[in-house]
Amino acid sequence: MSEARLPWSLQENPRLSNWLDFSEPGVVRAFTAKVELGQGIVTAMTQIAAEELALPLSRIRVVSGDTRCCPNESYTAGSMSIEIGGTSLRMACAEARAAIVREAAKILAADAARITVTDGKILLDGADSGLDYWKVAPALDWSMPVTGAVPLSDAHRATILGKSVARLDLPAKVSGGGFIQDLELPQMVYAQVMRPPSIGARLEALDESKISRLPGVVQVFRSGDFAAVLCEREYQAVKALEAMRSAAKWIEDESDWSIGRNWAEELPKLRSIDSQTESGTPAPPAEDGIRVSARYSKPPIAHAAMGPSCALAQFDGDTLTVWTHSQGVHPLRTALAKALGLSPESIAVIHVQGAGCYGHNAADDAAFDAALLAMHASPRPVRVLWTREDELSWAPFGSPMVVKIDGAVTPDGKIADWSTEIWSAPHGRRPSHWAVNLLGAAHLETPIPFPELHEDMRVFAGGARNSDPSYEIAHRKIVLHSIPGLPFRTSALRTLGGYANVTASESFMDELADAADIDPFEFRLQNLPDSRARRVLETVAGVAGWSRGAEHGRGRACGIGFARYKNTAAYVAVIAQVEVDDEIRVRRVWSAVDAGLVINPDGVRNQIEGGIVQAISWTLKEQVEFDHARVTTNSWKNYPIIGFNEIPEIEVTLIESLDHPPLGVGEASLGPTGAAVANAVARALDLRIRDLPINRASIIAASTGQRIT
Repeated sequence: MSEARLPWSLQENPRLSNWLDFSEPGVVRAFTAKVELGQGIVTAMTQIAAEELALPLSRIRVVSGDTRCCPNESYTAGSMSIEIGGTSLRMACAEARAAIVREAAKILAADAARITVTDGKILLDGADSGLDYWKVAPALDWSMPVTGAVPLSDAHRATILGKSVARLDLPAKVSGGGFIQDLELPQMVYAQVMRPPSIGARLEALDESKISRLPGVVQVFRSGDFAAVLCEREYQAVKALEAMRSAAKWIEDESDWSIGRNWAEELPKLRSIDSQTESGTPAPPAEDGIRVSARYSKPPIAHAAMGPSCALAQFDGDTLTVWTHSQGVHPLRTALAKALGLSPESIAVIHVQGAGCYGHNAADDAAFDAALLAMHASPRPVRVLWTREDELSWAPFGSPMVVKIDGAVTPDGKIADWSTEIWSAPHGRRPSHWAVNLLGAAHLETPIPFPELHEDMRVFAGGARNSDPSYEIAHRKIVLHSIPGLPFRTSALRTLGGYANVTASESFMDELADAADIDPFEFRLQNLPDSRARRVLETVAGVAGWSRGAEHGRGRACGIGFARYKNTAAYVAVIAQVEVDDEIRVRRVWSAVDAGLVINPDGVRNQIEGGIVQAISWTLKEQVEFDHARVTTNSWKNYPIIGFNEIPEIEVTLIESLDHPPLGVGEASLGPTGAAVANAVARALDLRIRDLPINRASIIAASTGQRIT
């Protein structure tokens, strides 16, 4: 295997020492920057290392997300943890095992073909040679590069890969010690940060004397519009924050956020920077051809994690140590260094699991809060826990989007033309080497503002993710109108633009099928050349009992959706059954998945099921709302998410693909689920709802021909 074919993580971190350590007898430490976000990554990485090293799981210790020892793999994002990070670790383990066997052969003066390994022991002709991994490892040059030339283990003969190993992170979580919110450090102080009452508000005055006299207050800190209180106990910090809000005088921005009342109408009016792709030649319109045009919209969506963001930090005068549930410990370290005027080498960022993460939430912002305050409370460690109100108001949102599609289908059911226009704000404002992008840093006396950002389809465009359908289309054109300026912060939320684009394009597939009077399932198959894609569609139709002649307009129906996430990751097809009466209920969901080589089947099912549940919540319930200048959906009461009693029966079928490499699944089911639910509602009502969320208001608006305001 040539170096050019190595996964990105290996290209950036090519040395064996970046990935493995045999210094502790009987144990192998495996390093990865891909972190546990509830997707079972640490368990899957342990399986990968154990399989390639021919060791039991108990001998593997995966160290994840620690800048002191883990390779820089950027972010845990894009459903690439196993596809890129796992494959990189697998190659490194295979290379390490081969190198140890070669070295053992030298020591034993024997042909390497006579050597096998069992539980780390080196066997010569099947007998114990007296050597093991840990005795041979010191003789190796661990700075050697991973070439990718060593064959990987045979998946057909695997004993650990492909098995549903129980999650290694769950025991600590169920016993109350698995999350960053559970972490306590000696002499720790508790901090609460006061956020502005609205975006653009300026802190004119703060009577710090009223707060400093309160019980338990250790310090009141202010820099510009950033103010915080540090206390001996958490309940004291909560009370002090209430007092701080009463003691603060703000000058509020008088901007009018009327844009938020109608995204479908207003978003396309904003200033945008445009880019496009086009392939094929537009065919002359046939007299008997059928043209369809539709416009879909999605509101801004919050992460709405069950546990608010949290971080801890400690500064000893030389080193700043930060404990965080960030998705990117290395990029965060770089951003913290820039914001705080430190060298990256003097900062250690350590990942600790958080209670839910679906993209760029407030974890990085909480880390900055804790780091800044720790530098002023040194040497005592500082813990920052965001409030629910701040989490739903100040964490980055998934951008609102508008997707307009024009297409043509021939009488025999072939797609002749497809043009998509997308309006979206950026989906990538994470802290990084090029921009600090931290909320607290933007509120300091000397602020570090968020830079203006737009996306370009020729470089990276999260807003255009999955906008190019997998179907065979004679001519296609995609235009992204990237909007650099909204009143609030947008960034990465699970799938980025993929959920909106797949929901729109797969809804449009149903609309084309209806216009051509062809069953939606058959219409997809007629235009889908990829055999793996066809197989997931045929599989889900079989398990769900798809009925080609199903009635419309009776209040109960099934809908279908399909996508290959990012056009490179897992293939997922979904069929959803809905009932529409006083409310919309999703009763059953079937899904078929081709994720290539599956490391942990139970883990894949969990990811697909979790994506299905979240997509139902997005499709039927969730939207961030504003008044003239602030977020109003800042509690569970006014930002509802799907409840346990609303979760449908879900059946996931995994298609075995042992001869294909692993494909990312973490975000793969959301778009197909959104489309399946939207198509099911349209069939149940004989009415297409194109503005999300699909609820009573949007149904009434669609039935009366009015846009939601």
